[in-house]
Amino acid sequence: MNEADAVIVEQIRTVLAAAAENDGIAPIVEAGDPVLRTATRPFDGQVDDSTVAELAEVMHATMTAAPGVGLAAPQIGIGLSLFVAEDPARLDPEIAAVRERTPLPFRVVLNAAYEPATGEEVAFYEGCLSIPGYQAVVSRPRRIHLRGHTLDGTPIAEEVSGWSARIVAHETDHLAGILYLDRAEMRSLATNAAVARFWNQPSTRTAAAQLGFTLPSSMLL
Repeated sequence: MNEADAVIVEQIRTVLAAAAENDGIAPIVEAGDPVLRTATRPFDGQVDDSTVAELAEVMHATMTAAPGVGLAAPQIGIGLSLFVAEDPARLDPEIAAVRERTPLPFRVVLNAAYEPATGEEVAFYEGCLSIPGYQAVVSRPRRIHLRGHTLDGTPIAEEVSGWSARIVAHETDHLAGILYLDRAEMRSLATNAAVARFWNQPSTRTAAAQLGFTLPSSMLL
């Protein structure tokens, strides 16, 4: 095992030990920690299958407790290409329709990568568990091609659309050391309270008009 993989193994052991002392919940790393800005290493058998499965369970519990709809390994201090996601999509039907937000069953993805499946982009407010208290508008492809592997090694090659595509893209970006603010319309940056007060409409058109940023052309039709 090389030095980089040995670091991954130690990171996993540290997180699992911390979670064992905290009802299965791991501490979430916040912006400023170098692990969030470092490209992850692919999973290549650094630890055995049962350990990866245990890590996925801890990540699921941590994500749910936060609460959030996605969590990547760097967000708990592990530089491994792994994320979990689950979205119950419990929100106003009008908002859900405009944002194309439907339930996303729990999933674990190893060695994820994505690319746009369309030139059409949509822009909505987005937040991150590693940047608590704030949101900003991010343009992302309406549909993406996702590649990777499941926990049992089954290849993933599928198209993901709507809000689920946003979640998958956000979490996969984490694996490359990219935070959502790197892609955001910074004029839209707002606290969670401000988003709830001013920008809780289904679309981001009002926010764009009043805060002075541009939406993708597909959202102006």
